Order: sequence, then C-alpha cells, then structure tokens
Amino acid sequence: MKLIVFGFGRAGGRLADEFARINKNARGGRGIRVVTDAFVADTDAGDLAELKHIKFDYQHRVLIGARQTSGHGLAGNNALAAGIARDSTDALLDAMRTDRTISEADAFLVLTATGGGTGSGTAAIAISAIRERYETTPIFAMVALPFEDELRGQTRTARNTAVCLKSVYAVADAVILQDNQRYAQREYSLREDWQQLNRLMVAPFYNVLSVGEEKKAKFVGAKNLDAGDLIQILSGWTALGKGTLPLPRFNLLRKAAPQDGRGVMLVDDAINDLSVHCRAADAARAAFLITGPPGQISVSLVKEIGNHLRDITTRAMIRDGDYPRHHGELEVVVIISHLSDVETVREYYQRLTEAD
Repeated sequence: MKLIVFGFGRAGGRLADEFARINKNARGGRGIRVVTDAFVADTDAGDLAELKHIKFDYQHRVLIGARQTSGHGLAGNNALAAGIARDSTDALLDAMRTDRTISEADAFLVLTATGGGTGSGTAAIAISAIRERYETTPIFAMVALPFEDELRGQTRTARNTAVCLKSVYAVADAVILQDNQRYAQREYSLREDWQQLNRLMVAPFYNVLSVGEEKKAKFVGAKNLDAGDLIQILSGWTALGKGTLPLPRFNLLRKAAPQDGRGVMLVDDAINDLSVHCRAADAARAAFLITGPPGQISVSLVKEIGNHLRDITTRAMIRDGDYPRHHGELEVVVIISHLSDVETVREYYQRLTEAD
C-alpha cells in the first residue's frame, strides 16, 4: 500500500518525517516504495526546519499563516488555526499537485496531534479540501492524543482534543488513534524522547505497507494483505498493535511445530500493545499480518492466530496475510477497526460537554 503523507503542526510533521524515514529504508533495503511523497504544513518555521527526511523545499515544507504568526506558531489556538487553514487550502493542494507520483498512491494519510493549535485546527479542513480534489482516493487520519500531564489544568488541551477528534472523524474514512500515554508507560522515559515515540507509533506500519508492494518472489507470502484489503478494513475509530516473539537461532533452521501456542502469544502481545485503550470486541473489522522466517510461518500458525483473534473480536470481519522476511523473530501486527465505542474518545467528548 502506497501512501501520500501530510503532517500538520509540530507533532504531525515529526510523524510525517518518520514515515519518510521508513520509506527510505524500504527503498534502500527492499527496493520498494511505501510513501510516494510526504508533506508538512505548519505555522512555525522552526518546526519545519528541524525535520530530517522531508524534502527541503517550500512545496514539501509549507509555512502557513505567516501574516498572523510571523512564523512563530499559534500557542494552542486551534480556532485561529482553522481560519488559517481555510485561507491556505489552495497552497496545500498546489503543493501536492506538483507531485508526479500522486496518481500512484492508494490513499492519503493525514497526521496530527489533537491537543495543540496548528494540527488540531487544520487537519479536518485539509482533509475536506483533499476530498474535494481527489474524490475517489481514501483519506485516513492518524491522531496523537495528549499525555496525561498535558491535560492537568489545561482546559484548552482537552477542548482542542475533543474538537479535533469530532471534526476529523466526520471527514476521514478512518481515524487511527495513538495515545501518547500508552507509550509513556514503557520502562524508559519517552516524554522527552520524541524521536523514539514517533518510531514506536510508525513501526507497525512498515511491514503492513511493504507486504503488498513486495517485488521479490521469495518474499511474497501465500496470502497477501494488500491495499484493497486495508482499504476495506480501515473504517471509523481504529487502533493497531504489534506483537513480537524472538526466535532462538537453532529454531530458525527447523520448521515450527503445529499449534505450539505461539500464535496465541503473538496476538495477546499485539492486543496488549494497542495504540489506544479500547475493547477489541467492539471492532466490526480486523486484520493481521504475520511476518517472520519462511520456515516459521506455517498454515497452522496462521490458523491459530486467526482463530484467537476471532475469539477476541467476536463479530469482526477479518483479513489476514503473511510476509516471509528473513529475520530472527516472529511479528504480528493486528489492526482493529470500525470500533463502536472507544472509552478514551468518549471521555474527551464528555469533557467538552461539561466545559460548554
């Protein structure tokens, strides 16, 4: 699956930069492309300058609202950001129009944080503008929710988040939720390590995007999880998680025993790693991709994973695929989508109602 990535605001720009980085890895290491192009729009010139992998020109790093901010950001004012976005949609669309590979993309992915000003105020307006221009191309959003300490005593952050979630959900085909606090609970501190945080958020996408674009026959699995499958699965509130199981070296040389319980462990690990706290049973759609050494991916393992995921999601339509890459671990990425209820989102909506 090939994406056009567009990040808004500081956090969205950093996430777009990370997608640009994994695309470079895919092109250099696998000879495939998973991001046809990556763009960033921000009201802060300094945020644009700090990016490492986005092309360094005004078409890919778009400074908006310069008259209102003098290039110094909005300090959380997402209402002003929305006004700037309405005035800047032509500039954003013109930036993408210069990209000759845009017709190759299977979908757009819009990236933003919800609690700040620029990203939370511009994302939904940008999605609507893109939809108007590219009617048949799916548009997905990935939004990063605030840390708990960003919410303490910060009514604006909670309000921005609720407004952003509501507006983006209304216009995007799917909204992938990334709760910063879920990553902050790891054993190392990520509060100050934004690069590591972004890498954790984007890492599950690497194989999921690569598998459908794989060109080498020895890396093509028995069942592909391609762009068509993902477009059918991704809908509404969405979460994803990754489970891994290291393989001892001597195990790499022998085939896996059928029904050895590894599939259950991998799925449980992925569900515990979901990008936002939610009930998998509330999902109407789901997918999984198993990646690992060819001799370790068996029909029985795929069946075990599928059966266990079906037991957890209970009512979801499930798509699956396998990706026989050579490395020393098994990896399962689980996507649960079309969630009927997400407690975290509901809490933000309640905060907005109480504030009003």
